[in-house]
Order: sequence, then C-alpha cells, then structure tokens
Amino acid sequence: MNQTTAQAALWLLVLLPAVVGGALALSRLERAVVPTSLATAGLTAVLSAIVAVARPQVSVPFMAGSDLALGVDALSALVVPTVAVVTLLVLLFSAGEIRRSRARFHGLMLLFASSALMTATAQTLPALLFAWEVMGATSFALIGFWWHEQHRVSAGITAFVTTRGADVGLYLAAGAALAGGGGLAMADLSGSSEGWRHVVAAGVLVAALGKAAQLPFSFWLSRAMEGPSPVSALLHSAAMVAMGGYLLLRTEPLLTSTGWAAPAAAWIGALTALLLGAVALAQQDLKQLLAASTSAQLGFVVMGAGLASVGAGAAHLVAHAATKALLFLAAGAWLTALGTKDLSGLRGVARRWPLVGWASTLGVLSLAGVAPLALWATKDAVLAAALAQSPWLYAVGLAAAALSAAYAGKILVAVWRRVPAAERALVEGHLDEEEPGTGHVGALERAPMVLLALGALVLGLLALPPVGDTLSRALGDEPLHPTPLEMLASAGIALAVLALLWWRPAPQPRWARGWLGLEPATRTVVVLPTLALAQVLARFDDRVLDRVVTGAASGALGLARRAARFDDRVLDGAVELSSGATVKAAQRAGRADDRWFDGAAEELAAGVRQLGRMARRPQSGQLHHYYVQALAVLAVGVLLLLTVR
Repeated sequence: MNQTTAQAALWLLVLLPAVVGGALALSRLERAVVPTSLATAGLTAVLSAIVAVARPQVSVPFMAGSDLALGVDALSALVVPTVAVVTLLVLLFSAGEIRRSRARFHGLMLLFASSALMTATAQTLPALLFAWEVMGATSFALIGFWWHEQHRVSAGITAFVTTRGADVGLYLAAGAALAGGGGLAMADLSGSSEGWRHVVAAGVLVAALGKAAQLPFSFWLSRAMEGPSPVSALLHSAAMVAMGGYLLLRTEPLLTSTGWAAPAAAWIGALTALLLGAVALAQQDLKQLLAASTSAQLGFVVMGAGLASVGAGAAHLVAHAATKALLFLAAGAWLTALGTKDLSGLRGVARRWPLVGWASTLGVLSLAGVAPLALWATKDAVLAAALAQSPWLYAVGLAAAALSAAYAGKILVAVWRRVPAAERALVEGHLDEEEPGTGHVGALERAPMVLLALGALVLGLLALPPVGDTLSRALGDEPLHPTPLEMLASAGIALAVLALLWWRPAPQPRWARGWLGLEPATRTVVVLPTLALAQVLARFDDRVLDRVVTGAASGALGLARRAARFDDRVLDGAVELSSGATVKAAQRAGRADDRWFDGAAEELAAGVRQLGRMARRPQSGQLHHYYVQALAVLAVGVLLLLTVR
C-alpha cells in the first residue's frame, strides 16, 4: 500500500465515524440507523487494521510551531484496532438492546468512538486536546442519555465536571510545554526545560488520572453507571477510562525524565488497584462492582506506565478491554431480561441462558487472574516490573490481584449457584425492581459476547513470549518476564480465593461500600469551599463592584446635568451676545458699504462709461477715417524709434 492511500485511510478512520455519527445524531431516520451504524463501525474496524499495518503520519497546519498531527506507531497500532473492534461489537449488541432514540444513541456512540480513535492517534497536544474535549462532551451526553430521568442527567454532570476539572491539567501542560521550549509534539514533551518539564508532567498526570478514574477521582465512575449498559461497555472498557491509562503509556518518557512523576504514577495505580478492589468487593450491584473493578484494573495499567513497562501496561489495557466489555454487556443483557442488576436477583442466571453464562464466566475467570486467561498473564507482567523496582510495590500489587479474584468470585458464585427453594421468593422479589424485564436475551446480544470471550481467552499472549517480547521491543522496552514461580503463585492465589468464596460468602467491607466516601469528601473539600468562595465574590460584586459602577454612573449623570446647565446659562448666553454683536457689526458694515464702497463703485463705473464713449468716437464706420488713424499710429511709431536710437 502506498503512503497516500495509508494517509487517506488514517483520515477516514477518524472522520468517517464522526461525520456519520453527527448525521445520525441530528436525524430522525430510525429505520436506517442500525444498518448505517454497523456498516460505519465495520468499515472503521477495517480501516483500523489498515493503518495498524501501514502506520501512516498526517498533519495539517494549526498554529505557529505546532501542527494538528495524527500518526500510528507501535503503541497506537495495538490500541486503535481494540477501540474499533470493541465499538463494532458494542453497537451490534445495541442493535438488539436499544429500542428508543436509536438515531441519537448510535450517532453519539460513533462520535465518541471517533474521538477515542483520534486520542489514540494524536501526535501533538492540539490534536489530543481537540479529541479529549469531544470525548468528554459525548461521554456526558451518553451517560445522561435518558435525559428525562433527572438522576441520570445528574450522574452525567458529576462525571463530566470531575473529569473536566482534571482536564485542566492538559491545558496547563500545553502552556508549560510552550514556555519550556519543548514544543507541542507528544514525543518532545520530555525535552522541555528543567523547570517547565515538571509542570508538564504534573498536568499530564492529573488529566490522565482523572480520565482513568484513579484515586482521588474514582467516584465519578460510580455515577457513570446510570448510563445504558452498552455505554458502560464501551466507555469503561476500551475507551475513555482506558484513554487515561493510554495517555500515561504514551508519555512514559516524560514521566521518567522528571524523577518523581513515574514513581507517583506507579504508587497511585497500585493503591487504586488495592482500595478500589475493596470497593468492588463491597458492592451488591453488579454494574457498581464492575465499575470499581475497572478503576482497580486500570490501576495496573497506570502502574505499568510508572514502572516504564509500556509493553506490559499496553497488553493489560487491551486484555482488560475485551474482558470488561464482555462483562458489562452480560450485565446489560441480564438487566434487560430480568429487570435487575442486584446480585441477589441474579442468583443462578447463568443457568438460565447458558451461552451468556459461559461467555461471562470466561470474562470473570480472566478478571480473577486464573491461568491461562488473558488478565492472568498481563497482570503478572506488570507485577514482574514492580518486583524489579520495589518489593513493597509488588506486595501491594499482589494484594490487589488477590482482591481481583475475590470480587470476581463474588460474581461467579452469584450467577452460577443454584437457588434453594427457601430463597426463591427472595430472589424473585428483586426481579423487575429497576425496569420491567423482557425475559429474553436475543441473538444480537449474544453474538458479541462470544467474540469478546474469545479475546478474554487468548489476549494474554500479548504478555507471553514470543509475542510479548516482540511487543516490548517494538515499544522500546527490554522484555521482562515473571518467573514461573511468580506466575504459579499468582494463579494459585486466584484459585484458592475462588475456592474459598465458593464455600464461604465474600466479605463486604462497610467502609468501602460508599466508594471510600470520595464523593462526599470532594463535596466537602472542593465543592463547598468553591461555592462559598463564589458567594463571597458575589457579595463583593453586589456590595463593592456594583456600587462603584452605579456610583460612577450617577456621578456621570450629575456631571452631565451640571454641564447642561452651564451650556444653557453661560455658553448659550455668550452665543446670543456674540450673535447680537455680530448683527450690529454687520449693520455698520452695511452702512459703510452703502456710503463708501457703493459711491466708489459708481464713480468707477462713470469713468469706464466715459472711456467707452471716447473709444466709440473713432469707430465712425468710414474707411478714410481708419486710414488716417493708421497713419497717425505709424508716425508715432517712427518717432519713437528715432528717439530711442
């Protein structure tokens, strides 16, 4: 494939879903929506494969010193097809799941996918910021998609405001990059001057942690679960949350160059994996459990970025995308069929729909870290990098892995264990508690889960030799593998925890049930002081600034009134006096004109008339008079000539 074709494919990859998505969101052609959406997503997936192989670079002028540039390298060649394929499968599921407002839903989903693809291919900060903004706006619209229900709109606002607050870091980073002379290219950020480089790293770190729902921003992900299940399956698996981790993987040289940002990212990721794992274990709502586990699993990606193990982090990101998209789709299918997502109401649901049950089981076992499934290998690759740098960091990561098995086991027990006759009434009491259940899971909902389950099964190869070695070298890493003992220990811990939970109920730590109290704490520490400051500023505006403005206006009016009186009494009088004097002077001048100028003019006219009469006398009309006059003139001329000589 020539370079021009590859560049056109890259532009189409970003623009095709954006244009079609925008058109669908604004249209009301409900009948043609699903075929158009699926065809667009399918073509986008094909384009993603093309650009992953060809790896083109494109750019257009944007501002002095920086272009709006897109490109595909080894990292984006791994992530872009992941985003495109998961988008296609989620939209296929949505074709059977979403029955109302299809045009708006599919249009927004395509717009969101376009922004995620642009984020993954952005080579400069202007391109990244543009995509980042669109991704945030469309995520708000999708989380609050059922806008007639106020609590869903409120959830969308919480998610949007929280991530937007963190996004300010990207603008701070862009300004610092320009001030530091490093330029706005993503690859050049680490080349900023020493002082400004720390500001750039801090801005990027805050923005990425906010988008990835890492501590202390994690609570917004809980509120985001108010959106439709397909939205959760896309936003919180391969896109949005994943893009926060991806940004840190992309800027790993910048983090490492500061000396502090990389260790900070590693420890924040490890603590998020541990504490949000406890939050997941405390949840009774399936989507809330999956949301908390998303933050926890993205913690391993952030750890990989902080440990300079980009290959392991990228492999975990891709494997998690397939696993978590599968589980969110299963939760959505069960919610639609049974009208509940409470684990008590989902008891034995895997037996009722076996295909969905077995597919979701592969996802749950992958999430638990059971060998040889995907997240077992990728998680252990990150833990190997942690052990190489700090045994304490490794210990925290290993504890987080054990919690992964615990909350995954909680799901597994709930969906597979038979319901005793004595408890059937309790289970049935949860049915239809959130929405009327349909009692049906269609083929369009089941098919994507089978394909995603295949990903949860095999994507661990990205972290195992020889594929893992090739990926690491392509990303600039030195291949680092966990020892067989470490991998056996990890798999053994996962199996032991699952076996324990099958016999004993999972603990539910009350202190973690409310997502560590992060939202109330944010309200107390950030929101309420901000509102108080706003009220103080409003009072200052009312009592000081408004009075200054009003006083200035009143003073101006008073000055204008005094100027008007001065004009009436002084200037107008002076003008009248001046006008009277002018009239009198004109009258005197008129009399002088009558007496002097008119007399002189009459005398001059009389003289001219006299000269005229004298001039007419020689004009007799007789020829001999003219000859005599000519002779006289000639004689005078001769006399003058003789006299002069």
